[in-house]
Amino acid sequence: MTMDMKTPAESESDTNLSPQRKAWADRNISGGARVLLTEDEACFLRQSVSTPCLNAITKAEGIWIEDTAGRRYMDFHGNNVHHIGYGHPRLKRAIAEQMDALPFTPRRYTSDVPVALARKLAEITPGDLSKVLFTTGGSDANEVAIKIARVATGRYKTLSFWDAFHGAGYGASAIGGEALFRASALGPLMPGAEHVAPFGSYRCPYGTSSAEESGDACLRMIDYVLGREGDVAAFIAEPIRAVPYVPPPGFWRKVRALCDKHGTLLILDEIPTGLGKTGKMFACEHDGVTPDILVLGKALGGGILPIAAVVARPDLDVGGNYAFGHYTHEKNPVTARAALTTIEIIEDENLVENAATVGAYALDRLDDMMQKHRLVGDVRGQGLVIGIELVTDRDSKTPAKDAAEAVMYRAMDAGLSFKTTFGNVLTLTPPLTLTQGEMAKAIDIIDAAIGEVAREQGHG
Repeated sequence: MTMDMKTPAESESDTNLSPQRKAWADRNISGGARVLLTEDEACFLRQSVSTPCLNAITKAEGIWIEDTAGRRYMDFHGNNVHHIGYGHPRLKRAIAEQMDALPFTPRRYTSDVPVALARKLAEITPGDLSKVLFTTGGSDANEVAIKIARVATGRYKTLSFWDAFHGAGYGASAIGGEALFRASALGPLMPGAEHVAPFGSYRCPYGTSSAEESGDACLRMIDYVLGREGDVAAFIAEPIRAVPYVPPPGFWRKVRALCDKHGTLLILDEIPTGLGKTGKMFACEHDGVTPDILVLGKALGGGILPIAAVVARPDLDVGGNYAFGHYTHEKNPVTARAALTTIEIIEDENLVENAATVGAYALDRLDDMMQKHRLVGDVRGQGLVIGIELVTDRDSKTPAKDAAEAVMYRAMDAGLSFKTTFGNVLTLTPPLTLTQGEMAKAIDIIDAAIGEVAREQGHG
């Protein structure tokens, strides 16, 4: 098996500056977009992965984004904020009405809307999760969760997965496992942040050959580290890895048991997967597991406003003498209204069920497509979190990074936008509002793009 020593984040950074990216931009970016992109680069601090920008858009509506030239793309990325589609009319009305009624609540004051949102989150989250704190972003929310775990347990260590992303703050970067957020130039991060290799399936860090074996190997390592350390406050993880890798059935129930065995709290970061993305309201519900703390963000604001939430067991209400998240916008009625309305839209429009149905259809279609294209090494996912891994050789599983990037830009030419993860995985995370017909069109675009790239690059 060919080993690639670059990190996933470095691979995506290369994609942002690659010859294929330049060739696509030369074909598609001109006029006003080129001027705006040049101004953008002059104004903003540069950072890997998101610099330079790909394009300039003028409209975002439903599943679509539109650039300055009037080209429309189905957005199958959306940073996982667009569960209800962009600019949902009901959400925009609710936000406007709330701004007229009560635009802001200073700290130390409350109002009916954040209280209603807290009650709603207690209603829809599993088990007895019912105590809430709001922040403006998922990074802060994860750090609040860590603070709660430290105070509640009297311990300071955490355990998490390599390759995970939990935010960009110093605490969130420490528990995350992506190299670009842990660069040595940043200096020491939060102490006590321990990591283990994650579960996999197609590519298992433990060298196993199936999802079940990978899950078992990962569980043994979690048990070993929790036991050896002996004083870990919390194990924090994404229920489904962003690659994406779906854990084998029962994995999180076993993690729950290990945490209980070692006196460690379980924090599940549902920022990308919560609110219906995987075909359940929360990904942990696929395994019937209730964490001690659940973290939400991204789509909670309906793709318009930033809000995140920490939802904890009532006995973890241990911060009366501390300030875990004393944020200016902690109980902002406008962001709370956006979140409350977003949840109501998801429920009223049966979007969780739609994600399950359309996602199952997509995986069936993609399994068939895999038999057609030797370039496709693996198809995996749950609900509307889907990955298509491209390889130059199925036996060696050699990543087809040039092919994946070429497929991505070919798909964009045909009106479909998504991202690559690890450099060779086409990662699809469309809105929950997506219809089966729209998914069929997207898969047709990917099918054609893979076929064209395979012929051009000699992959059969």
